[in-house]
Amino acid sequence: MQKKRIKLIISDLHLGVGRVLESGQINSLEEFYFDEKFVEFLHFYQTGKYADCEVELILNGDIFNFLQVDYKSHYLTVITESVTLEKMKRIIKGHANFFSALKDFAKREGNSITYIVGNHDQGMLWPVARQYLNEVLETQVKYKNLVYFFDGVHIEHGHMHEAANRLDPRRFFLKKNLAEPILNLPFGSHFFIEFVLNVKHSYPHVDKIRPFNRMIRWALFNETSMAVKSLFGLLLYFAKSVIINDPRRSFPFKQIVKVLLESAVFPDLSESARRILQDERVHTVIFGHTHVYQYRQWGEDMEYFNTGTWTDLTSLDISSLGKITKLTYVVLEYGEESERPHGRLKQWHGYHRIEEDVAIA
Repeated sequence: MQKKRIKLIISDLHLGVGRVLESGQINSLEEFYFDEKFVEFLHFYQTGKYADCEVELILNGDIFNFLQVDYKSHYLTVITESVTLEKMKRIIKGHANFFSALKDFAKREGNSITYIVGNHDQGMLWPVARQYLNEVLETQVKYKNLVYFFDGVHIEHGHMHEAANRLDPRRFFLKKNLAEPILNLPFGSHFFIEFVLNVKHSYPHVDKIRPFNRMIRWALFNETSMAVKSLFGLLLYFAKSVIINDPRRSFPFKQIVKVLLESAVFPDLSESARRILQDERVHTVIFGHTHVYQYRQWGEDMEYFNTGTWTDLTSLDISSLGKITKLTYVVLEYGEESERPHGRLKQWHGYHRIEEDVAIA
């Protein structure tokens, strides 16, 4: 008998170098606190009613948070293959249980891992990064640069559908007039490293608050000095981006205007999903990137899922005021007589525990 098949889709874990730095201090820039829950998550889908299943784990982008990890105390926008590898080794060391669980998962017969590259882990385009992860997990991970398509299901991270974080698919790396190749970072990555990170050192959750316009209003009344200084710095940053002349980055004025017009800290990708679903070969679209879990349906056969994030968010909406932590993901299950998988948006609660450390950043 053919084994039952399921696929687990998860995204936006944003693994940094760990909750505690080598100096013993708390790492205020770490965003992933759920290593043990992830270990339990993989265990659950390999035991019990899933013990005889073939399980494919699809890591749909922004698993490594390379943009938020320093290289020798500096946050770089000139990112070479060796820089990425060094960051990767520190992240794996900082989340040893996480990668040990992945290794054990990959050892089980019938299991497999697919990795789709996002905008925070663009460094996974480097061959050496892929080779090193394969060595750590002792398996051959299946890598997808942008899109993973199978059985009518279209999966991608989602950053290609907004101007700020869209990569150039014809030129992932910059080589001309450079000593060695570097990543061709999109405007959003430069903006995050050169502007947002400076604010995050004082306000670590500033990019985790929604809606963004309410945060601005709140900051103007409660953190006036910070808000005015940041807004002025923001205008100055965009002005410099227009006039800068550097072979390692080039953003035409039209592109920057488009970024401003489309700008949204938590963009809604449902319209992009609907356009993809107009292709008769596609019945299901799965994105991540927005950090907001979502489900939409068009007609009887077209579905859109967003896997959300396993990081904390803070809502300023009255209906959901406060910190939100939902470990959401999508499960695709194949019926015994059907080649079409059916998806469900899930939330992982983890196994019962009496106590656990409070996440403090």
